[in-house]
Amino acid sequence: MGKHDMRTCPRLAVVHPDVLAAIGMKSLLQNVLPMMEVATFGSFIELESGHPETFMHYFVSMNIVLNNRGFFLDRRRKTIVLTTSTEPNAQLSDFHCLCTAVNEKVFVQQLLQLEQSAHAHGTHFPRPHGLRKKRLSDREIEVLACLVKGKTNKEIAQELCIGLTTVISHRKNIQEKLGIKSVSALTIFAVTHGYVDMNDIVK
Repeated sequence: MGKHDMRTCPRLAVVHPDVLAAIGMKSLLQNVLPMMEVATFGSFIELESGHPETFMHYFVSMNIVLNNRGFFLDRRRKTIVLTTSTEPNAQLSDFHCLCTAVNEKVFVQQLLQLEQSAHAHGTHFPRPHGLRKKRLSDREIEVLACLVKGKTNKEIAQELCIGLTTVISHRKNIQEKLGIKSVSALTIFAVTHGYVDMNDIVK
C-alpha cells in the first residue's frame, strides 16, 4: 500500500521541532490541499531517514533550515521556510518563505502566490482525482467562482438570478464531483484551474 500511495498521491513534508506547530501545519495543509499526503518530522535527522527525495515540497522551520543550509539550498525550489513574521528582514532571502501567524484565508493566498511565482500559473499543484471522472457544468463553475470570492449563498443567488436552494444544490454537487469540502481547498482548485483570477482572491 505504501508504494502505491507514494506513486499516486503527492507528498509534503512538515519539518518542525515544535510538535503542536507541526501538527497544526499538517492539519492546515491537508485542509487546503486534500489531494496531498502530509508527513511530519521533528528534526532534520528524522527527515533524512524518511526518504526526503519522495516529497514534492518541504515546509521547514527557519532554525532547521539555518542548521542544515546546504541540504535545503540544493533543494531550494522544494523548500518553503516557515516564519512567524511578514517582515522581509526576518525572512531568508535564498528561500521561499511562508508566514504562519495568519488566518487560513491569508495562508491560502500566500500558498497561491508562492505556487504561481515558483511555477507558471500554479500548474504544479496536483489535480484532485475526482475531476478525471466528473467535470463541472458551466453553472457550477459560476457558483464556484462566486463562492471562492467570499460571497454568501444569498449573494450568489442574487448575482446569478437563481434560487437559494439551487445554489446550495450546486455547492453540494461541486464538493461531491471534486471530492473537496473546504472553501480554502476550493479556492486553490479554482485559481489553479483558471476559473478565478488570483487577484480576485487576494484583496
